[in-house]
Amino acid sequence: MFTGIIQAVGTVAAQQPSGGDLRLRIHTGKLSLDDVGIGDSIATNGVCLTVTELPGDGFWADVSRETLNLTTLGNLSQGSSVNLEKSLTPQSRLGGHIVSGHVDGLGEIVSMVEDARSWRVVVRAPDELAKYIAHKGSICIDGTSLTVNAVHGANFDLNIIPQTMTETVFGKYSPGSPVNLEVDVIARYLERLLQGSAAASPGGGIDYQTLAENGYLDKGA
Repeated sequence: MFTGIIQAVGTVAAQQPSGGDLRLRIHTGKLSLDDVGIGDSIATNGVCLTVTELPGDGFWADVSRETLNLTTLGNLSQGSSVNLEKSLTPQSRLGGHIVSGHVDGLGEIVSMVEDARSWRVVVRAPDELAKYIAHKGSICIDGTSLTVNAVHGANFDLNIIPQTMTETVFGKYSPGSPVNLEVDVIARYLERLLQGSAAASPGGGIDYQTLAENGYLDKGA
């Protein structure tokens, strides 16, 4: 588990194709690895990776074909910047929100406009994820915990403060940049719980009847 509070920006130091997938070496920069061991997790652009080697200035991790296909890690090249966060400990401050490091889909930066010292950023989510994104809810973008300012269909607005622009990879984005999205885990589990017994059926989902039966709509409407 993670919080979405980025601890350092690292760089891709090496990529080694291996058996159809990839071994990735990350230079971790200012991120201390003194308390990290083999088998620990480090979120890399929001993707939970398992440390397989610790060469001293960073770590190696295996990236499966599934991860390469469903996240932006397959688009990285040597020298690419990545957001880094070590996994939670019982003593950690939960400064962002609960983040699993399991990417739900790829979004795209639509626009970036300066607003005083901050930036207004519009991101487009895949249509299937739009229902999980709510006004003033939480969203994780490339591992960064952010608050949704507004929602317009599958597009949503963010306010990015100077600290986030300089201490994460947000400063390297431009319109068209792909980003890893992880929606709030609570929204995903709430949807599954509302499905009830229908969750065990292929194609089971939430419809107006489900919402009415659970008190969210007037059954007579």
